[in-house]
Amino acid sequence: MTDSRKIREATADPLEEYLRNLTRRRFFGAMASTMGAGLGSLALGSIMDTGSTTPAPVDPDSEPGRILANLPHYAPKAKRVIYMHMEGAPSQLDLYDYKPKLQESYDKDLPESIRNGQRITTMTSGQARLPVAPTMFRFDRHENNEDGIHLSELLPHTGSVAKEICFIRSMHTQAINHEPGITFFQTGTEQPGRPCFGSWASYGLGSMNSDLPTFVVMITQGKGNMQALSARFWGSGFLSSEHQGCKLRAGRDAVLYLRNPDGVSRDDRRRMLDLVSHLNEEEFEQSLDPEVRARIAQYEMAYRMQMSVPELTDFSGESKSTLELYGDDVNTPGTFTANCLLARRLAERGVRFVQLYMRGWDQHGNLPSEIRAQCKSVDQAQAALIKDLKQRGMLDDTLILWAGEFGRTVYSQGTLTRDNYGRDHHPRCFSIWLAGGGVKPGISYGKTDDYSYNIVENPVEVHDLHATMLHLMGIDHRALIHRHQGRDYRLTDVHGKVITPILA
Repeated sequence: MTDSRKIREATADPLEEYLRNLTRRRFFGAMASTMGAGLGSLALGSIMDTGSTTPAPVDPDSEPGRILANLPHYAPKAKRVIYMHMEGAPSQLDLYDYKPKLQESYDKDLPESIRNGQRITTMTSGQARLPVAPTMFRFDRHENNEDGIHLSELLPHTGSVAKEICFIRSMHTQAINHEPGITFFQTGTEQPGRPCFGSWASYGLGSMNSDLPTFVVMITQGKGNMQALSARFWGSGFLSSEHQGCKLRAGRDAVLYLRNPDGVSRDDRRRMLDLVSHLNEEEFEQSLDPEVRARIAQYEMAYRMQMSVPELTDFSGESKSTLELYGDDVNTPGTFTANCLLARRLAERGVRFVQLYMRGWDQHGNLPSEIRAQCKSVDQAQAALIKDLKQRGMLDDTLILWAGEFGRTVYSQGTLTRDNYGRDHHPRCFSIWLAGGGVKPGISYGKTDDYSYNIVENPVEVHDLHATMLHLMGIDHRALIHRHQGRDYRLTDVHGKVITPILA
């Protein structure tokens, strides 16, 4: 047998091919990362020897759970984030953006001077008319730190904490449909595949509790039309998989496969993990694939979560007054009420980023009935979360965001009557709010026109919101960078500016 034939047969063996799976790109990429960090640190140290004891840069993908080098860039106002995403896009006209003069325009066509040729979806582009539909709900005045603020009668509990909230009425986005709209709000781009906000926070700042994930996601089923939720909304994209969101479920198993199978003890699980870890370390030595190390870290996290998660989800230690603060649904797993209390418990245990999804806000028709049910599901709980954090001294360093993916049109989709209407998608302007974590409380920022159709003062885009939230977490959004396939990526891409007027 010739030497060349022996080589061909050897390389044809699948195991041999697997063991040879050390590509030039992976080898030189790993070498560049290691040598670049080490030599760069030495060079910088020789130029700026200040006697600092700051550790050498660390690649969080190779050492799971570690904080990214040189972060935070400055003292953070917010140690953690609770992000409540109202999937489906709530109507700003029926909740937050008070337009009393619209009653005079009931059922009149939307003026062309207001629409100004802007695109509308195919769901209403075929309508003969775009009839103006003022809200049928009363707006009540609540005390804040300015001249008062008007909020919908559907949100009385939220109104009671208006002094703690910064309302932004001038948000706008690029996307006009749900899937790209949510993707854009989560990742800073409409194209799938990028890391979400929670993953960037985990990548940059690391964990504050080794017994729980850095990034946790919870989902509540809503009361109306519900859009699909893709797991990639809380995915880590090209970052290491340890930075993706961990989904907590309602019911017996908050995390799938966390409990040991029947007949397997905790000691058995420990011995199994030790063996798997040893095999994975051998694999890492062969492949230098950082994902192998991330998988080891995730196995270990799951082992620790066997003890931490049951304690987390047990509300028996909560006081009666706390449970009453959140409302009747607090002991029903999976409700928005229960998830808000879980969010507080996660926050006080050091979880960096908590994301709550509330489905059901996609109200193209039958809006009055559906939005009543949705608001009843969220109003008391979200206000209770603010009150609970404040009474525990945690609101100052916990940043809360309440947002949908876009807004809703002033004109009705379909038939308009005095007691029923629907609204189409509207990316040009909508309302969100923030609280705690270094945000100026009790203010409103930005304005829309008389039809809540265009922004007339202080526009805020999604990248600006991301830049501001990162700033409050102690991160310069321009410097939170990850190199992937030869390009530097960041959450805000090449956009974004900090909204300084809303900072406390």
